[in-house]
Amino acid sequence: MDAALELLHDTISSPWVYLALFAIAVVDGFFPVVPSETAVITAGVFAATGQPDLPLVIGVAALGALIGDHISYAIGRHGGARLLDRLPERSRRRAAVDRARRGVAVRGGLILTVARYVPGGRTAVTLTMGATRFPRRRFLAFDALAAATWGTYSALVGYLGGLAFERDPIRGLLFGLGLALTVTLVVELVRWARGRRAARVRAARLLRGGPSSTESVNRGPFLTPPPGAR
Repeated sequence: MDAALELLHDTISSPWVYLALFAIAVVDGFFPVVPSETAVITAGVFAATGQPDLPLVIGVAALGALIGDHISYAIGRHGGARLLDRLPERSRRRAAVDRARRGVAVRGGLILTVARYVPGGRTAVTLTMGATRFPRRRFLAFDALAAATWGTYSALVGYLGGLAFERDPIRGLLFGLGLALTVTLVVELVRWARGRRAARVRAARLLRGGPSSTESVNRGPFLTPPPGAR
């Protein structure tokens, strides 16, 4: 156990850990395979021992998140925008896109900031903001704030956990990993529950012969249009 801990500590104390954190945060911005929170929190746990450097962990994580979000925005802007422009003017899908555009225009900054803390959700939001041509400068300003607060929060969660278990780094590491996974699990459970509730609402309204008020939110601009939409 001591040998494994020493190996892990040597690895995460290497200067290469900053490049790894940066790369993970970038990829997670547009291709969310593994939540980058886990890596940042783990680095924060070890930062309590002096290595890696906490401000650098926060900086590279925030910068990686910012770049990853902009890649997702660019994908939506250059790929999704063309698809949206081809939608028939009077179709339900075009109406849903128009409502999404209005919502992003009014509350885009708040939506983007909150979504940064939701694994997977942030990618959907940045793609949609690119596809609906949310102003690039405003996106940069809000996303910089979101990335900076996210990087600080994630690193400090691990750092404070590492301080709490300063004499038992294994427990500190397990605490950080467990907290990161718990946050991710809670978020996913909330999303699942909201999806189930929205599905029940849609089913009930369809049985009554009326449209679902949550249809435009849950279908999104990139999914298949409802039957009958032309």
